[in-house]
Amino acid sequence: MNQLNYHHLYYFKVIATEGSISKAAQKLLLGQPTLSMQLKQFEEYLGHNLFDRKNRRLVLTEMGQLVLSYANEIFRMGDEMVDAINDRPKSKKIRLQVGALDSVPKNLIKAVMDKAFEYENCQIAVMEGEGPELMDDLINHRLDLVISNAAPPTLSTTEKLYARSLAQLPLIVAASAQYKNLIDNFPRSLQDQPFIFPTIHSRVRNEVEHFFETERIQVDMIAETQDTSLLKMLAMEGKGLIVVAESAVHGNLKDGSLIKIGAVGKKYEELWLISAHRKIQNPVAQKLMKEFQFVGQGGRGK
Repeated sequence: MNQLNYHHLYYFKVIATEGSISKAAQKLLLGQPTLSMQLKQFEEYLGHNLFDRKNRRLVLTEMGQLVLSYANEIFRMGDEMVDAINDRPKSKKIRLQVGALDSVPKNLIKAVMDKAFEYENCQIAVMEGEGPELMDDLINHRLDLVISNAAPPTLSTTEKLYARSLAQLPLIVAASAQYKNLIDNFPRSLQDQPFIFPTIHSRVRNEVEHFFETERIQVDMIAETQDTSLLKMLAMEGKGLIVVAESAVHGNLKDGSLIKIGAVGKKYEELWLISAHRKIQNPVAQKLMKEFQFVGQGGRGK
């Protein structure tokens, strides 16, 4: 393969940013036919279509999104190089894009953000979602890090993921004060009680079901959600009991909006920080993967 044409890469970046060849041509002071030809040559060089044409609009393909992420980083580093040569401070903040499962404790997300701000004068975007979508965004470099309470899936060697366990947080049964009579004779007292469960794909759900099966306890599952905030809200309203990491309800236990009914044996929720292999690493993400430590209330940091 011949050497990359950086003019073509820049033209592609402007087209992707502007959303159309006509707007990009105006910005670049080039004719539309010329710019269209440059884009076609770039796509032929890469061997992939970078845009889909939908309703007269240009929409980035998955490969186009990948190329754009590299283009943004390449030209950002170019600007940074010029600033360094001219002994000027960095003109742009480093952008850190973090994905988090809805069920991840919010105090962990905040701790990651706080540490990132300590490292650099950066700009942080946090997006919550489901595991498969977040992993896809991570692999395709639309995210720099994913915070998860589930270990990363086993993928092919071409999709290199790096994961580091941050903490193991003990699980408890919590509820509103109206269930305080269940503290006595725990866990037998849980028989036939209403519960709001995490969704089936979560590790916590597996731990909960294993605990009840081992103890031979039948409970009444009235709802399931992967959103920890909704889980706590339903519990505070007295709808049912929940199984949750003690650190996730530390504030609620302190102010009395929830009470601890009992500990779920030696079961715990494990928290992970995950990154993907990249030729150009985000320096803040790289430092977080290497150094970040988290110790939740009642948890064991790593």
